[in-house]
Amino acid sequence: MAQTSKIEWTQLTWNPVVGCTKVSPGCKNCYAERMAGRLAGMAEQAQRSGQSAGRKQNYLDVVDGYGRWSRDVVLVREAIEDPLHWRSPRLVFVNSMSDLFHEAVPLSFIQEVFAVMNRSSQHTFQVLTKRPERVAQVCDRLSWTRNIWLGTSIENASVIQRIEALRDVDAAIRFLSVEPLIGPIPNLPLDGIHWVIVGGESGPGARLLKAEWVRAIRDSCIQGGVPFFFKQWGGVNKKYAGRVLDGRTWDEMPGVGGYS
Repeated sequence: MAQTSKIEWTQLTWNPVVGCTKVSPGCKNCYAERMAGRLAGMAEQAQRSGQSAGRKQNYLDVVDGYGRWSRDVVLVREAIEDPLHWRSPRLVFVNSMSDLFHEAVPLSFIQEVFAVMNRSSQHTFQVLTKRPERVAQVCDRLSWTRNIWLGTSIENASVIQRIEALRDVDAAIRFLSVEPLIGPIPNLPLDGIHWVIVGGESGPGARLLKAEWVRAIRDSCIQGGVPFFFKQWGGVNKKYAGRVLDGRTWDEMPGVGGYS
């Protein structure tokens, strides 16, 4: 089962793991946590009406009574082989509702997920993690076919060390998701990086995004020849704020796997 995504830089989401743990300032207003709370509520409603909640049932185990992460994760084994049934080539965001490299996910399960990605050469998989250090520790036990991209989240200068760990992984495309950008990142290091996504925080309590922070990263990308993708200004009403920067949209993509 695939979920068509409204995220501008992908096409589908695939969640063989659900549930997460907050690890840095960018996690404060986690959109996945809010979504998990809603899905858990839908599962409860289905149960009360005597209907099957399907895979939404898994979210009952990963959020608490306040709709916040319970610190548990669920391995959704029935989802592992989903990509094998998608015929048309897709851009697939892996684990929009978790982190494949969460410390609670066994390496053996990660290897099962990678085996499916290896077999699904028609698709391009965008794996995004806030735990690139763990990836670097286990990357030699995984098969990094060229259809697997690896990114890490960088919300401000306090987590810039994640880029060093990302560089240690031999993925065909290494990318940065600078979202939510909540502070300036002077001289963002781009050596060994093939793509940069920038976006502001959205939803309740969204933190401020300053245009000069975005422009500094864009200019570094232009200077370094790194594709730059500006996802959104964010805010409480992200549709109203839009995603135009200096008179244009920035939708640059890496030139691998038929996407450029």
